[in-house]
Amino acid sequence: MQELRELYQSVILDHNRTPRNFEKPEGANREAHGHNPLCGDRIDVFARVDDGVLRDVGFQGSGCAISKASASLMTEAVKGKPLADVERLFEGFHRIVTADARAPVDTAQIGKLGVLAGVREFPMRVKCATLAWHTLRAALEGGKDATTE
Repeated sequence: MQELRELYQSVILDHNRTPRNFEKPEGANREAHGHNPLCGDRIDVFARVDDGVLRDVGFQGSGCAISKASASLMTEAVKGKPLADVERLFEGFHRIVTADARAPVDTAQIGKLGVLAGVREFPMRVKCATLAWHTLRAALEGGKDATTE
């Protein structure tokens, strides 16, 4: 269990310090703004969707390490995937981070994103981890804003 916590912390710190896809991709045709009023996290997600595939995705904004790391990991996981697969990843990720902290974790369907399962031990931080995901979903649904109230 200690090794898992250390991995969790290491991945969060790495993606916070050097976030992947921290940019507005060229040709983005979808975007949404997300806000977590509880801690002040703000994120903009930009996506380029063509023929039902999320061809490119990026984000910009500011927030806590968990919020930024989750956005970074999310963009790596969803880039190049059909929208149906993106939705399945969203559902799987959301299910794992909101599950009871004592429940066993099966991260097979979400891969590297499973490292964020540790946030479920800190219920106030779940909204930080899911903000980017809700914002991406809003962008893909037509540019609505997202909030984690």
